[in-house]
Amino acid sequence: MLKLMIVGLMLALLASLGSGFYFLMVDQGDKNSRRTFHSLGVRLGLALTLAGLVVYGVATGKLGHRNPWDAGPRPTAQAQETAD
Repeated sequence: MLKLMIVGLMLALLASLGSGFYFLMVDQGDKNSRRTFHSLGVRLGLALTLAGLVVYGVATGKLGHRNPWDAGPRPTAQAQETAD
């Protein structure tokens, strides 16, 4: 569920970026139009929410890394002695 929320926020960020670009191109000469700034505010809020979700996921253990080159933490010498 958390990963779906992260993907959804990423897609919303892309949509907000596209709408900001559209508003920037359409409202070039209009001094009264604030649509680009509103789009920037929405994008900032989405980015902060996305960062918060990632931090939450890592802190709770729902998000982690499963890299094939990372075998995980290596046992210390003391842990090896107790295992023997």
